[in-house]
Amino acid sequence: MKDMTDIPTLMQDLGARAKAAAGALAFAPAEKKTTALMAAADAVWTQRAQIIEANKRDLEFGRDKGLTDAMMDRLLLDESRIKGIVDGLRAVAGQDDPVGAVMEEWDRPSGLHIQRVRTPLGVIGVIYESRPNVTADAGALCLKAGNAVILRGGSESFHSSTAIHACLVEGLRAAGLPADAIQLVPTRDRAAVSELLTMTDYVDVIVPRGGKGLVGLVQREARVPVFAHLEGIVHIYVDKDADPVKSLNVILNAKTRRTGICGAAECLLIHKNVVDTIGQGVIRALLDAGVEVRVDETLQAIDGTVAATDADWGCEYLDSIIAARVVDDLDAAIAHINTYSSNHTDCILTEDDAAADRFFERIDSAILMRNASTQFADGGEFGMGAEIGIATGKMHARGPVGAQQLTSFKYLVVGDGTTRG
Repeated sequence: MKDMTDIPTLMQDLGARAKAAAGALAFAPAEKKTTALMAAADAVWTQRAQIIEANKRDLEFGRDKGLTDAMMDRLLLDESRIKGIVDGLRAVAGQDDPVGAVMEEWDRPSGLHIQRVRTPLGVIGVIYESRPNVTADAGALCLKAGNAVILRGGSESFHSSTAIHACLVEGLRAAGLPADAIQLVPTRDRAAVSELLTMTDYVDVIVPRGGKGLVGLVQREARVPVFAHLEGIVHIYVDKDADPVKSLNVILNAKTRRTGICGAAECLLIHKNVVDTIGQGVIRALLDAGVEVRVDETLQAIDGTVAATDADWGCEYLDSIIAARVVDDLDAAIAHINTYSSNHTDCILTEDDAAADRFFERIDSAILMRNASTQFADGGEFGMGAEIGIATGKMHARGPVGAQQLTSFKYLVVGDGTTRG
């Protein structure tokens, strides 16, 4: 029985076991990884009743903790969401194995043949809040890319994550892979996070997935490299040449489908030429949908809106609230976004190709969209099966982080007794 009070020893043990497992996974056959993920998917579906029961305990904990409605929605598991977890595991299983894939190859005048091939990162630490499905997504993607992973779920999702993790381990055992390839930190103690962030002997990269507080903590304290985004301050710009029907549908979906995810729209920018047409219609539709709309002076003439303050520009609400303002033109929208964006996801609604090209060229967010809901900012929707998170930095991984982004590379150089003159 592990001593749950001796956190440093507990975490060092997890790290050592993960590193040993990573060594075996680095050359594990693709078929074994696929078998493990398919078996895990079957186990999740077979044990869905037990997972939902565990989730009820987490929901009760979350209510007692005073979580917001949006956070409670993130935490909730029902049969349809468990079906989503199963589908995600199977989708990752069905993807091509990235390990060993040849990225480039070429010949040199010296006679050398050089290949750049994908290789696992090693051991990945994933720290996340609330959403228990991340347990499956992160475990699956790390395994697919040949990495061992140490998962540290939020205290709110402790029981759900434990139940899902047991299914992942069942899959590993069915495939004859090390059970230590996917480990879950077995304590809610926050000291475990601090330990994980400094385990440079064992952990190769940390991926935080959660709110600004968690990600900021990780970025401040980590001694291990970090893939992260701090916030999802997502903008939608309604251009003068936007289609009214597309605009209405996209904006409503981007804000209201799920308000608590990082791809939810948080700020609406409206070209001055369409304020009285598309702008009025969209804002009234948002109000009718129960969204609080915080607006600049121009839009305050619309009944039911609330006056915005300076703090509303650049705010991630993760709730049924959106900021809205009028801009003079496309360049003013670009300037606003470049001032307040978190470089996560930004969208333009327009039928003008030149305007879209200018928007795409002059904004440097990880994901840029045209005439599409920002709720598509998701690895599953990008065809990655799932994602471990969305990275907004510029080193190594950017945008949705799937299995391919969880690899590095090495060079294979082949000669024939070749010497250098």
